[in-house]
Amino acid sequence: MKFYNREEELQILNVLNKQAEKSGRMTVITGRRRVGKTLLARQHARDKKHLYFFISKKSEKQLCDEFLSTVKQHFSIPVIGEIASFKDIFLLILNIARHEKIVLIIDEFQEFYHINPSVYSDIQNLWDQHKEDIQMHLLFIGSVYSLMVKLFESRKEPLFGRADRKMYIKPFSPRIIKEILCDHGAYTPYNLFFLYIITGGIPRYLEILADNNTFDRNSILNFVLCKDSPFLFEGKHLLIEELGKEYGTYFSILELISSSKTSRSEIESIIGKNVGGHLNMMEDNYDIIQKIKPVNAKKNSRIQKYLIKDNFLNFWFRFIQKNRSAVETENFTYIKKIVERDFNSFAGYYLEKLFQEILIATGQYNKIGNYWEKGNLNEIDIVAVNDFDKEVLIAEVKLNPDKISLNKLKHKAEKLIGSYKHYNLSFEGFALDDIDKLI
Repeated sequence: MKFYNREEELQILNVLNKQAEKSGRMTVITGRRRVGKTLLARQHARDKKHLYFFISKKSEKQLCDEFLSTVKQHFSIPVIGEIASFKDIFLLILNIARHEKIVLIIDEFQEFYHINPSVYSDIQNLWDQHKEDIQMHLLFIGSVYSLMVKLFESRKEPLFGRADRKMYIKPFSPRIIKEILCDHGAYTPYNLFFLYIITGGIPRYLEILADNNTFDRNSILNFVLCKDSPFLFEGKHLLIEELGKEYGTYFSILELISSSKTSRSEIESIIGKNVGGHLNMMEDNYDIIQKIKPVNAKKNSRIQKYLIKDNFLNFWFRFIQKNRSAVETENFTYIKKIVERDFNSFAGYYLEKLFQEILIATGQYNKIGNYWEKGNLNEIDIVAVNDFDKEVLIAEVKLNPDKISLNKLKHKAEKLIGSYKHYNLSFEGFALDDIDKLI
């Protein structure tokens, strides 16, 4: 699949690279696995003198042997003495950067935490000593969110405050998913919607499906839910390193959230223990879930829900992990029947989320969310607010446009309207075919 999007990110990296002609620049690139961090860095460096180091689970000495070999392939330099530590390698490259411009990419940077944490202090010390005298753009890439935040945002860590730019790479927008489908001659609003549900715009997932010419609902389900599918254990591969030994409890919570048990009280009544700490960790440290409130709620409001942020993970916990026994016995027909049975109720939230993302991309609103009242009464799919122009869009979203009723929507919004007395209100109904009007 060709390289899509990321124009804004590449522009930022190019500006930093230009600045690196005068003194060193450090950029941190984070984001969930498969989102395209490495591809972005390589795209940036492809026409520049660069080195790429991948921090795999090996000893420091083994890594240094690999890195030294890479350096020798690109630069004709004398190496005096033994290179046995990353400190030695880094100093060697800093000395090269005194005389010529270089981009250094260090991928899975958080792995040094398990190999030799003192590397971070060594890098900080050497960077502080040499930054002003080198022409280097140093890129650190990391996939374990909690560790990367700790390394660069905790005041106790040596690299705190050293990064010139921290970039969080997001999945592709609905507009880019549409572009990919159009390039493959497979665009329909429904195909876009189903790809959005399954992939959430994650580039690697889109690439896998595109390489297999898999774009419609049936072919996607047949590919995702089959023996040896790369998606069957993907959720486990993504999260176990992040969540650690207690992943079993976290998985139980996530499975419940994916099945619409979205309040803390519901989760605790089923699990049978306090999960407040686990919810806080997944929201604040691991960036897996988010807590949402009605769009007009006050900060101290207790009306709230927990949702899984990642579309694929939500699908994986709802249909794959929840039916792990069927996966183990390779009864994928059974799982597909479950998907077909539950699809409409499951997909409703993602249709709301899809249109919310599309509206966010218009730049017309400063606040977009949902609305509901205590007991999940008077639920409204989309409330989009422009506080500057004093405008509010209140919208209902349905798979079937015949089920949209603006009169019912206005009735449900009676209490909500009280929060926006001096705003211009508009009421809309959105269905799948409206995607083409907006993107």
